[in-house]
Amino acid sequence: MSATALAVVQGSYTMAMRAESWLGGLLLADGIPVADGSENRDRSLSVPEQITLTVPRRDRGYDWDPGTDPGHPLAAYGQMLRIDYGVDVGGQFEWINRGWFLITESSTDGDTVSVSCQGLLTLIDEATLIAPFQPSSSDTLASVIRGLVEPALTVQFDATLIDRAVPLGMQWDSDRLGAVTEVLTAWGAAERVTEDGYLLIEPVSDAGAPVLSISDDRETGTVVRWAGNTTRDGAFNVVVASGEDANGNQIQGVVYDGDPASPYQYGGNFNPLPVPFNYQSSLLTTVAQCRTAAAAQMKLLRRQAFRKLQITMVPHPGLVTGDILSVTGAGLTGARCAVESLSLPYSPSEQSLTVRVL
Repeated sequence: MSATALAVVQGSYTMAMRAESWLGGLLLADGIPVADGSENRDRSLSVPEQITLTVPRRDRGYDWDPGTDPGHPLAAYGQMLRIDYGVDVGGQFEWINRGWFLITESSTDGDTVSVSCQGLLTLIDEATLIAPFQPSSSDTLASVIRGLVEPALTVQFDATLIDRAVPLGMQWDSDRLGAVTEVLTAWGAAERVTEDGYLLIEPVSDAGAPVLSISDDRETGTVVRWAGNTTRDGAFNVVVASGEDANGNQIQGVVYDGDPASPYQYGGNFNPLPVPFNYQSSLLTTVAQCRTAAAAQMKLLRRQAFRKLQITMVPHPGLVTGDILSVTGAGLTGARCAVESLSLPYSPSEQSLTVRVL
């Protein structure tokens, strides 16, 4: 987003939506008349993105009811929507790409067509393996990911990831997306679909400077409050990742929660004794790999089991899950937080965020 658009979305502004439909790399329709809708993202889900759209059945002489036509722009036979959110920056709109989404269902009721979409990881999730997937002796973690995902999605790898060979004897029987997750977890990596439709593999991290500062301010419509409950069920203060070396010896790597700001800090008030979360993978063949996987698993698990805030605000179309914010409110001042889930309306309304305090 430009500096002008970033300044505009800090207050009340005029917005618009536009969508294109593509099938097999061909543009079927642009200017789809989106009357309403919403975008929900939750990175705890295997497919984080869920989209709903409301489209008038007839607009400018075109019938947007897909009926039984497999080539219609809103049919669910591989059609993908590219959705942009527009911000009026003074007589013209700046368009922010929200990404590519797979149409999963369209239905017509009277004069309205309702369209449901999901993120592109749906292509991997629904494509269960029809035969066991067995890596070859020359395969690496990266080549296994490509073998499981491409050509449905093109994979890009963060340059800081260090690839390595896959142990012999690995096999996945049916769950394609589960196999991808298992490889990524052992690698200390995570996946996300970019706005351009690529599958980006990158290290698990909460690093980075805040992209936005948010303060509790009723006058601007921003409300910050604590969300969720607190429980000891499933809590831990140490992750133990175990594997097996080339000689068949059991190995493990241990990572303790040493964050002074963490309520689960090892040696702190939560429990002075280690409360472990155990993780095992045949993809771990050295102690260093076990330690890397344990550290990544600690970060991933903390996304679900840590202090969270609920924020309602004027919609900010530049935000996605994983973004780092600086939040003031609910007793916090300038606290670094990560966006774990969000709901972005596609018509004038409030946006909601769930953020985790880092």
